Amino acid sequence: MAGTKAGGQKAAAKNLAKDPFFYAKIGAKGGKNGTTGGFAANPALARIAGAKGGRISRRKKAVVTTEA
Repeated sequence: MAGTKAGGQKAAAKNLAKDPFFYAKIGAKGGKNGTTGGFAANPALARIAGAKGGRISRRKKAVVTTEA
């Protein structure tokens, strides 16, 4: 049953039977492993990036000329 929905449910049930916090522990490891910070760590950078995106989105579409 490996690789099927039923097999996945069976494996999940077995993991939870062994340790009720199995998936919580995996999630915590992933969260602690992050090092990028993102925009939450630097609001000024978020403001600059948003301004750039706003300017670009308000531009007119480029006119393509096809001259032979």
